[in-house]
Amino acid sequence: MRKPRARFSPSANVPAAQAERDTKPLRPASYSDAGLSELFLDMIAAEQGASANTIDAYRRDLADLSAYLTRRRKSIASADTEALRGYLADLDTRGFASSSVARRLSALRHLFRFLLSERIRVDDPAAILSGPKRGRGLPKVLSIADVDRLLGCARQEADAAEGPAGLRAARLYCLLEVLYATGLRVSELVSLPRTAARGDARMIVVRGKGDKERLVPLNTSAKQAMTRYLATAAAAEKAMAGDKKAGAPASKWLFPSFGESGHLTRQHFGRDLKELAARAGLQPRLVSPHVLRHAFASHLLHNGADLRIVQTLLGHSDISTTQIYTHVVEDRLKSLVRDLHPLAEG
Repeated sequence: MRKPRARFSPSANVPAAQAERDTKPLRPASYSDAGLSELFLDMIAAEQGASANTIDAYRRDLADLSAYLTRRRKSIASADTEALRGYLADLDTRGFASSSVARRLSALRHLFRFLLSERIRVDDPAAILSGPKRGRGLPKVLSIADVDRLLGCARQEADAAEGPAGLRAARLYCLLEVLYATGLRVSELVSLPRTAARGDARMIVVRGKGDKERLVPLNTSAKQAMTRYLATAAAAEKAMAGDKKAGAPASKWLFPSFGESGHLTRQHFGRDLKELAARAGLQPRLVSPHVLRHAFASHLLHNGADLRIVQTLLGHSDISTTQIYTHVVEDRLKSLVRDLHPLAEG
């Protein structure tokens, strides 16, 4: 059995030579920033089950930090607290929102704790850093009328278009119906397997953050949109049969793509959704897949759903994350008291 690695403890019983060895890094400080970043990313992937999207976000954050430190002739291995404070100030100068600065600071703390625990560094320069004060803003929410308008526009375009344009329109309409019916994260939505569209399925199994699975119900509109989309896709495949290799297997994804992932990307769906919003007469900057997820949760709560049920449907591991929607519950309770209490003013 491997013995646990000894940690430095300023004890009178520890010989001076041993204490000196324990304060030295186990690896040379000449590690490149890219090398240290990859070590850290490997750790959060293997030990914490971080998703590909989380790892990509950390990689971008650390690359930005490295570029800033390089301009000041420092590195991740040699950065001190003042250098990291300078980086946070630089983010503010560049116009980053306080929420983005706080997220970068969280990445720094995580990284330097890891380097300290691995004895690549003997200190943690990020430990005493303080981030920007920020309130927790309310999520952007579309009204029910706005969502109806968006879905109506998507349905009309799916009815009118033909050929390749008809397939794209049917896919976008299906994506919207499923998203508003389930409140899935956009990464969960675009990576749905083809088996999710079984005709008799009233529930779909969704693999969410941390590789956790949950059951999410499908309503009739979403199932009909799926059936319609698959029929359109099958007709398009049949029309193209002469150009395809005989016996080519069907994609395992519900929304396949020719890209590296094999399925439609989050970015592609986000662009299509904003373009649809403009055609529907809505402001594109106010419409995104995440905003529709918020609309799903807010509309459920407004109509009397329990907060714990919404937590389960959204795949939140902690109820505190779902509590950003409590303003909807509070507004509904105020309305109930105003409308139903016998002593309420008319």
